[in-house]
Amino acid sequence: MPERLDQQALIAAITTFLAGRDAQTIEEIRHALAHDIAAAGQPAFTALVERLATDGGDWTYYPPDPLARHIHHVLADRILQPGSTTLGVEHVTAAAQRPVVIFSNHLSYSDANCLEVLLHRVGSDLAGRLTAIAGPKVYSSLKRRFSSLCFGTIKTPQSSSLSSEDAVMSPREVARAARQSIEVAHQRLQGGDALLVFAEGTRSRTFGLQPMLAGATRYLDVPDAMILPVGITGTEALFPVGGETLHSVETIARFGRPVEARVLRARAGDDRRLIMDTIGVAIAAVLPPDFKGAYGNGQLNLDDARRLHRQLFEG
Repeated sequence: MPERLDQQALIAAITTFLAGRDAQTIEEIRHALAHDIAAAGQPAFTALVERLATDGGDWTYYPPDPLARHIHHVLADRILQPGSTTLGVEHVTAAAQRPVVIFSNHLSYSDANCLEVLLHRVGSDLAGRLTAIAGPKVYSSLKRRFSSLCFGTIKTPQSSSLSSEDAVMSPREVARAARQSIEVAHQRLQGGDALLVFAEGTRSRTFGLQPMLAGATRYLDVPDAMILPVGITGTEALFPVGGETLHSVETIARFGRPVEARVLRARAGDDRRLIMDTIGVAIAAVLPPDFKGAYGNGQLNLDDARRLHRQLFEG
């Protein structure tokens, strides 16, 4: 990140995200951004530039940046179509007073951004408490770092089977880094953050939900933690896999009923695979048919998971 980056250069970099908009619309967005950046003041701008220069070298927590978060909201007002909304707000409210782990499907780098914006629009304080578990790729470029700054992130490693960027790490190093990031996640949960986990481990290339990673149960090792499932649609077209620009779409976040983690763990006999498959079923239950993937096409043996889902998430 160049140290000489000024406000106009930042605005130019931000507007490169936008696609298919006429010159007048782009100019209106530039004007709005220039006004809001100037109103925030030089200290806020300097802090944002310094954050953009951080590549996430440690397996730890990175807080949101207030100016970046505001800029994302300005862009969302012009990019998300009017039908974009949050369904199941009552479930969000029911989980908000406890340590909460939000488990979501993963379609795009923009998933957490859209979730933060949609929660903010319905007045949920989970928006300001949102902390996403993020792989190394999130910190690997200016665009991705900027996209991550409207919520907190905890950098975590991925196995070499999921991320070629981590292939240089030995299994022992990956395990050590994972333990460190999980400890940080537990601290953030106990401190009041809402932890966002994409338990598929990687974005879906087919839009369908992929099998949940059993190891994601480690984020639930916090007393009184709640599990809050959510299914996101629209982000697969907003910022497609392999794409470089944002497109105007309707995005919907559908929340399911929250369940106490200790209850699910007890009913599943602490079987990590069964716990995560039950959560996968809960996410699929709020998604349209084309997005259910492995949890709707008979690919997995889900009899026990569906039984637990009926007992706990539908009960």
